Amino acid sequence: MAINSVLVALTFVVLAQGASLGQDGRLRYDNFSVYKVKFETAEQRSILRKLAEDRENFRLWHEAKDELHLMISPGAFNEFDTEIQRTNVSANLFISNVQELIDSEEEGNLKASRDGTFGWKKYNSLAEIYAWLDEILVAYPVITESFILGQSYEGRTIRGIKISYKSNNPGVFIESNIHAREWITSATATWLINEFLTSEDDFVRNLAENHDWYIVPVLNVDGFVYTHEKDRMWRKTRQPSEISTCIGVDPNRNYDSHWMENDGASSNPCAEDYGGPNPFSEPEIQAMSDYVSSIKGKINVMLAFHSYSQLLLSPYGHTKEEFPPNFDDLLAVAKAFGDAVESLPYGTVYRYGSSADILYPASGATNDWAYNEQGVEISYTIEYRDTGRYGFILPPVQIIPNAEEALVGIAALLDKCEELGYLRLKTTQ
Repeated sequence: MAINSVLVALTFVVLAQGASLGQDGRLRYDNFSVYKVKFETAEQRSILRKLAEDRENFRLWHEAKDELHLMISPGAFNEFDTEIQRTNVSANLFISNVQELIDSEEEGNLKASRDGTFGWKKYNSLAEIYAWLDEILVAYPVITESFILGQSYEGRTIRGIKISYKSNNPGVFIESNIHAREWITSATATWLINEFLTSEDDFVRNLAENHDWYIVPVLNVDGFVYTHEKDRMWRKTRQPSEISTCIGVDPNRNYDSHWMENDGASSNPCAEDYGGPNPFSEPEIQAMSDYVSSIKGKINVMLAFHSYSQLLLSPYGHTKEEFPPNFDDLLAVAKAFGDAVESLPYGTVYRYGSSADILYPASGATNDWAYNEQGVEISYTIEYRDTGRYGFILPPVQIIPNAEEALVGIAALLDKCEELGYLRLKTTQ
């Protein structure tokens, strides 16, 4: 069906096609809109995804088994409307001007930056995160330890921090900001680090001191810097392609675990979910693999932080025809997370299930790789706030509420893991 005429009226006068450069050299998304598009058939999905390969005019923000969220340039609106009518799907506007959200986010960041301190009323840059990590390591030399995964394509160091209060703890690995534009993930990861070190709450102390935490606040360092300096909506890595002018690979499709199987990633270098020319083509993912492989005997739980959609996704991602042997346990652990989060005053609801079953095939992702190749039996992708009102541009005021939910959810998740016997030591710490 055609797009609702009221929504058409809201989509503004077309001034220019494609993003434009602002005075500071950053890409602007003035009058770019985001639509939720409901579809029913695989053919409809394929046509809509084909649109998203034109990155100048369309960007895929989110995909579920019956819905896509598409960002559309003002100059491509007529093409979009034509495709909506031709494919007989419905589309509803939920963000009318992406740049307005970006400007509001930036304004909030500037206000929070005036006192010059690191905190969680704003989104921090990579340089700010790394400077803060250095301060943490100096302040807590006995219980913290720096580790380095390796170097990015552009030569940046990929850093992590281990927090360990005592020996013989089960290990929890947190991977964050593998997708560059998902800023809430590194904000949540750094907030958790701070809580584990500074909170005097008995609940937090128990969580912090009875697990070893391996936390990588920003894995996709090149892409993350690019989102701060050039393009807020960038997702992928920054390594050029040998077969295309399009840059970057989706790092969460680049692990060597059922890579490119069952339409679980795109072979088109311009697609947002491009799996790369081969598994581990991205130095960031190779570095992550090498490091985790070296300590896999110490890891009981792998959590990959993402946004958005409020989901807890377990293996498998490459197929919905099969489920892991411990799938019932994975669902029980995920339910514990979801129930704990929903019990908070915010009332935030998380759905859970396997990636392929409740979303779509996604092969070569962290959670499947950790589960299939590294023997980490509890492995999830956590998709944080929200469900589309702000999408990737979650206002800074929501950082702490989201992080509080993460803390309570992860605590419940680990309690359930303990109950089910998944936190037994795999090797001597």
